[in-house]
Amino acid sequence: MFDVGFTEILLLSLVGLLVLGPERLPRVARTLGGMARKARGSWLSLKRSIEAEMRAEELKEPLRHFEKEIRKTADEVKSGVDSIRNFDPMKTGDAVKPDGSGTGSDGSDGIDKA
Repeated sequence: MFDVGFTEILLLSLVGLLVLGPERLPRVARTLGGMARKARGSWLSLKRSIEAEMRAEELKEPLRHFEKEIRKTADEVKSGVDSIRNFDPMKTGDAVKPDGSGTGSDGSDGIDKA
């Protein structure tokens, strides 16, 4: 995160020693280290939760696609069921008329002669 080398840390330690003195420097260093640890832990926790949300969103996309496909298939099945319910063989041109004069689409008379 921060590009701090050994010489920068040594310089900060010397300035801290001069400003705080040898009695308070270890206590302040411990406190700053603890704060840095907590900040880093919070940052990693936030990063993990954001990544988890992104993964969850990535998993939701195929589910949305699958849901659309299922709805499309269900609509097709419903329209097929409706067409079967509304089927009237007397209204179609391919049906055999009661007097036997109707012919099927294949040119046959609609009667199975097995």
